[in-house]
Amino acid sequence: MSLLPLNTHIDFKLLARRLTMVENDLAGADAYLKSLAINNRVPVIGITGPPGAGKSTLVGALVTELLKQGKKIAVLAVDPTSPFNMGSLLGDRIRMAAHFNHPDVFIRSIATRGSVGGLSVKTIEMTDVLRAAGFDYVFIETVGVGQSEIDIAGLADITVVVLVPESGDEIQHIKSGLMEIADMFIVNKADREGADAFVSNIKKMVMQKHADIKVFKTDAVHQTGVSAVAAHLQQADLGANTKRIFLLTEKVYRLVQQKRMQGIEKIKLRQLVAEASQKKDFNIYRFADAVDTMNS
Repeated sequence: MSLLPLNTHIDFKLLARRLTMVENDLAGADAYLKSLAINNRVPVIGITGPPGAGKSTLVGALVTELLKQGKKIAVLAVDPTSPFNMGSLLGDRIRMAAHFNHPDVFIRSIATRGSVGGLSVKTIEMTDVLRAAGFDYVFIETVGVGQSEIDIAGLADITVVVLVPESGDEIQHIKSGLMEIADMFIVNKADREGADAFVSNIKKMVMQKHADIKVFKTDAVHQTGVSAVAAHLQQADLGANTKRIFLLTEKVYRLVQQKRMQGIEKIKLRQLVAEASQKKDFNIYRFADAVDTMNS
């Protein structure tokens, strides 16, 4: 089911309603997802990295470049959900205000909904809705903390890790898993001191283990170096993606996991934990097993 019948216009209002339906599991969501004609040729580009690396600014700069080529772009910005009040700031649309009303750009924020890695199954479902809608590119900007850098590999065709020169000491401690999932490293805010040396260090690490990983240097605020990144994204061959089966397996795993956990609301679970934990013989493993049995 496409929102772009003649490949000319995307109905953003209809798209927003369908995303809301999917995100909140409203009536008809499951049937709608099963009816999607997903265009797997549309690249999903995951942007991850530490807070303060300028991910939103970089995405905005890349959108500017791709719009020059007449492309239609969707941005799904993932914000962390508070484990205490279940709220989320959803502020990425503010940081990408320059494109918020552009007729060829659709920006949607989504909360992590308590997902430990920062990517919920809803991110997968909403990404597929966007892929079926008629966009040329779908960007996923993750919260960039904890496990989310690794989790994005289960969703994105192209994984971009954004760093800044101040990360120089940390680069020696980069997780091997991050090196495995990254397709590109971008050193942003490259006008800062030490940027050239930092880029050189990353390139040395890449050449030692993963020579096919690209390294770019950008200053997104001033649009410097962004055109080279955009050109590389446009040339990417998704058909040559050796991670495709891994990506699909990760997606299916999360979807099955979601079905398994369906009916267990975190707020209700918290209430059950609060009551059970008052008992002297409370055992978290017996409790978890009981919850799983109730949900089977």
